[in-house]
Amino acid sequence: MLDLDDEVYEYPFRVTDLKQWVYCHRLLYFLVCLPDVRPRTYLMEVGKEAGEEEETREIRRSLRLYGLIEGRREFNVTLRSARWGLRGTVDLVIWVDEPVPGEVIPVDFKFSHRSNEHFRLQLMAYGLLLEEISGRPARRGFLYEIPLRRAVEVPFTPTLRVQVHKTLIGMKEMLESEQMPVPTSQRARCVGCEFRRFCNDVM
Repeated sequence: MLDLDDEVYEYPFRVTDLKQWVYCHRLLYFLVCLPDVRPRTYLMEVGKEAGEEEETREIRRSLRLYGLIEGRREFNVTLRSARWGLRGTVDLVIWVDEPVPGEVIPVDFKFSHRSNEHFRLQLMAYGLLLEEISGRPARRGFLYEIPLRRAVEVPFTPTLRVQVHKTLIGMKEMLESEQMPVPTSQRARCVGCEFRRFCNDVM
Protein backbone atom coordinates (compact mmCIF):
# COMPACT_ATOMS: atom_id res chain seq x y z
CA MET A 1 0.00 0.00 0.00
CA LEU A 2 1.26 3.48 -0.86
CA ASP A 3 1.88 5.86 2.00
CA LEU A 4 0.19 9.26 1.82
CA ASP A 5 3.18 11.08 0.30
CA ASP A 6 3.60 8.49 -2.47
CA GLU A 7 -0.13 8.50 -3.18
CA VAL A 8 -0.28 12.29 -3.51
CA TYR A 9 2.77 12.24 -5.79
CA GLU A 10 1.39 9.57 -8.14
CA TYR A 11 -2.26 10.66 -7.91
CA PRO A 12 -2.02 14.41 -7.18
CA PHE A 13 -5.71 15.21 -7.56
CA ARG A 14 -8.86 13.94 -5.94
CA VAL A 15 -11.89 13.56 -8.16
CA THR A 16 -13.66 16.16 -6.01
CA ASP A 17 -10.95 18.64 -7.02
CA LEU A 18 -12.52 18.95 -10.47
CA LYS A 19 -15.66 20.55 -9.06
CA GLN A 20 -13.53 22.89 -6.92
CA TRP A 21 -11.55 23.97 -9.99
CA VAL A 22 -14.69 24.69 -12.01
CA TYR A 23 -16.27 26.62 -9.13
CA CYS A 24 -13.14 28.72 -8.56
CA HIS A 25 -9.56 27.96 -9.63
CA ARG A 26 -8.24 29.40 -6.39
CA LEU A 27 -10.09 26.82 -4.31
CA LEU A 28 -7.95 24.09 -5.80
CA TYR A 29 -4.80 26.18 -5.42
CA PHE A 30 -5.39 26.51 -1.68
CA LEU A 31 -6.35 22.84 -1.30
CA VAL A 32 -3.35 21.47 -3.20
CA CYS A 33 -0.60 24.03 -2.62
CA LEU A 34 -1.63 25.04 0.93
CA PRO A 35 -3.40 21.91 2.17
CA ASP A 36 -3.13 22.70 5.90
CA VAL A 37 -5.14 25.93 5.85
CA ARG A 38 -8.59 24.60 4.99
CA PRO A 39 -11.16 24.88 7.77
CA ARG A 40 -13.87 22.25 8.27
CA THR A 41 -17.26 23.84 7.60
CA TYR A 42 -20.76 23.07 8.81
CA LEU A 43 -21.92 22.22 5.29
CA MET A 44 -19.14 19.66 4.92
CA GLU A 45 -20.29 17.88 8.06
CA VAL A 46 -23.95 18.00 7.00
CA GLY A 47 -23.13 16.60 3.56
CA LYS A 48 -21.04 13.78 5.02
CA GLU A 49 -23.77 12.76 7.47
CA ALA A 50 -26.46 12.93 4.78
CA GLY A 51 -24.40 10.70 2.50
CA GLU A 52 -23.94 8.08 5.22
CA GLU A 53 -27.69 8.05 5.93
CA GLU A 54 -28.46 7.75 2.21
CA GLU A 55 -26.34 4.62 1.92
CA THR A 56 -28.62 2.89 4.42
CA ARG A 57 -31.71 3.87 2.42
CA GLU A 58 -30.08 2.89 -0.88
CA ILE A 59 -29.71 -0.71 0.25
CA ARG A 60 -33.49 -0.98 0.55
CA ARG A 61 -34.28 0.71 -2.77
CA SER A 62 -35.07 -0.93 -6.06
CA LEU A 63 -32.70 -0.41 -8.98
CA ARG A 64 -35.71 0.81 -10.97
CA LEU A 65 -34.83 4.26 -9.69
CA TYR A 66 -31.93 4.03 -12.15
CA GLY A 67 -33.95 2.40 -14.92
CA LEU A 68 -32.47 -1.02 -14.20
CA ILE A 69 -33.95 -4.43 -13.49
CA GLU A 70 -30.76 -6.17 -12.41
CA GLY A 71 -27.36 -5.11 -11.18
CA ARG A 72 -24.95 -5.40 -8.28
CA ARG A 73 -24.35 -2.50 -5.91
CA GLU A 74 -20.97 -1.69 -4.37
CA PHE A 75 -20.59 1.20 -1.93
CA ASN A 76 -17.65 3.53 -1.28
CA VAL A 77 -15.45 2.22 -4.08
CA THR A 78 -11.89 3.58 -3.94
CA LEU A 79 -10.38 4.39 -7.33
CA ARG A 80 -6.91 5.44 -8.49
CA SER A 81 -5.33 6.11 -11.86
CA ALA A 82 -1.77 7.18 -12.62
CA ARG A 83 -2.87 7.86 -16.20
CA TRP A 84 -5.33 10.52 -15.09
CA GLY A 85 -3.45 11.51 -11.92
CA LEU A 86 -6.66 11.02 -9.96
CA ARG A 87 -7.80 9.32 -6.79
CA GLY A 88 -11.15 9.24 -5.08
CA THR A 89 -14.00 7.27 -3.59
CA VAL A 90 -17.34 7.06 -5.39
CA ASP A 91 -20.45 6.65 -3.24
CA LEU A 92 -22.02 3.85 -5.25
CA VAL A 93 -21.14 1.72 -8.27
CA ILE A 94 -23.74 -0.37 -10.07
CA TRP A 95 -22.28 -3.31 -12.01
CA VAL A 96 -24.47 -4.55 -14.87
CA ASP A 97 -23.33 -7.86 -16.38
CA GLU A 98 -25.69 -8.29 -19.32
CA PRO A 99 -25.44 -7.89 -22.21
CA VAL A 100 -21.70 -8.53 -22.44
CA PRO A 101 -19.41 -6.61 -21.94
CA GLY A 102 -21.81 -5.18 -19.39
CA GLU A 103 -21.82 -1.68 -18.01
CA VAL A 104 -20.44 0.16 -14.99
CA ILE A 105 -22.47 3.05 -13.56
CA PRO A 106 -21.19 5.49 -10.92
CA VAL A 107 -23.70 7.14 -8.57
CA ASP A 108 -22.75 10.22 -6.57
CA PHE A 109 -24.90 11.26 -3.59
CA LYS A 110 -25.32 15.04 -3.40
CA PHE A 111 -26.82 17.14 -0.63
CA SER A 112 -28.08 19.54 -3.28
CA HIS A 113 -31.28 20.53 -5.10
CA ARG A 114 -29.66 20.86 -8.52
CA SER A 115 -27.13 19.07 -10.67
CA ASN A 116 -24.51 21.65 -11.53
CA GLU A 117 -21.84 21.44 -14.23
CA HIS A 118 -19.08 20.79 -11.69
CA PHE A 119 -20.99 17.81 -10.28
CA ARG A 120 -21.29 16.35 -13.78
CA LEU A 121 -17.55 16.68 -14.38
CA GLN A 122 -16.83 14.89 -11.13
CA LEU A 123 -19.21 12.08 -12.06
CA MET A 124 -17.64 11.74 -15.51
CA ALA A 125 -14.22 11.45 -13.88
CA TYR A 126 -15.47 8.56 -11.77
CA GLY A 127 -16.72 6.98 -14.98
CA LEU A 128 -13.30 7.26 -16.63
CA LEU A 129 -11.60 5.67 -13.65
CA LEU A 130 -14.12 2.83 -13.55
CA GLU A 131 -13.67 2.17 -17.26
CA GLU A 132 -9.93 1.91 -16.77
CA ILE A 133 -10.00 -0.54 -13.87
CA SER A 134 -12.90 -2.68 -15.09
CA GLY A 135 -12.60 -2.73 -18.87
CA ARG A 136 -16.35 -2.11 -19.02
CA PRO A 137 -17.90 0.92 -20.71
CA ALA A 138 -19.26 3.72 -18.54
CA ARG A 139 -21.97 5.23 -20.71
CA ARG A 140 -23.73 7.19 -17.96
CA GLY A 141 -23.86 7.96 -14.28
CA PHE A 142 -26.36 9.32 -11.79
CA LEU A 143 -26.38 12.25 -9.41
CA TYR A 144 -28.65 11.37 -6.53
CA GLU A 145 -30.07 14.58 -5.06
CA ILE A 146 -30.66 13.69 -1.43
CA PRO A 147 -33.10 16.49 -0.48
CA LEU A 148 -35.38 15.65 -3.43
CA ARG A 149 -34.87 11.86 -3.34
CA ARG A 150 -34.24 12.10 -7.08
CA ALA A 151 -31.74 10.37 -9.37
CA VAL A 152 -30.63 12.52 -12.32
CA GLU A 153 -29.08 10.62 -15.22
CA VAL A 154 -25.94 12.13 -16.74
CA PRO A 155 -24.99 10.76 -20.19
CA PHE A 156 -21.22 10.44 -20.60
CA THR A 157 -21.01 12.23 -23.94
CA PRO A 158 -17.81 12.81 -25.94
CA THR A 159 -18.13 16.51 -25.08
CA LEU A 160 -18.19 15.79 -21.35
CA ARG A 161 -15.20 13.46 -21.64
CA VAL A 162 -13.18 16.13 -23.48
CA GLN A 163 -14.20 18.68 -20.88
CA VAL A 164 -12.79 16.51 -18.09
CA HIS A 165 -9.54 16.10 -20.03
CA LYS A 166 -9.17 19.86 -20.60
CA THR A 167 -9.99 20.58 -16.97
CA LEU A 168 -7.26 18.20 -15.80
CA ILE A 169 -4.74 19.89 -18.10
CA GLY A 170 -5.49 23.24 -16.50
CA MET A 171 -5.25 21.76 -13.00
CA LYS A 172 -1.87 20.17 -13.76
CA GLU A 173 -0.52 23.42 -15.18
CA MET A 174 -1.51 25.21 -11.96
CA LEU A 175 0.14 22.53 -9.82
CA GLU A 176 3.39 22.62 -11.79
CA SER A 177 3.61 26.42 -11.76
CA GLU A 178 2.36 26.83 -8.15
CA GLN A 179 1.06 30.24 -9.21
CA MET A 180 -2.15 31.51 -7.65
CA PRO A 181 -4.85 31.69 -10.36
CA VAL A 182 -7.16 34.64 -10.85
CA PRO A 183 -10.35 34.56 -8.75
CA THR A 184 -13.69 33.50 -10.16
CA SER A 185 -15.52 36.11 -12.22
CA GLN A 186 -18.69 35.25 -10.29
CA ARG A 187 -17.85 37.24 -7.19
CA ALA A 188 -21.07 36.26 -5.42
CA ARG A 189 -19.35 32.94 -4.80
CA CYS A 190 -16.72 34.72 -2.71
CA VAL A 191 -19.18 35.91 -0.07
CA GLY A 192 -19.39 32.66 1.89
CA CYS A 193 -16.06 31.14 0.81
CA GLU A 194 -13.95 29.69 3.61
CA PHE A 195 -10.78 30.87 1.81
CA ARG A 196 -11.87 34.46 1.28
CA ARG A 197 -9.46 35.83 3.89
CA PHE A 198 -6.53 34.46 1.85
CA CYS A 199 -7.57 36.39 -1.28
CA ASN A 200 -6.25 39.90 -0.67
CA ASP A 201 -7.57 41.13 -4.02
CA VAL A 202 -11.18 40.09 -3.37
CA MET A 203 -13.35 42.54 -1.45
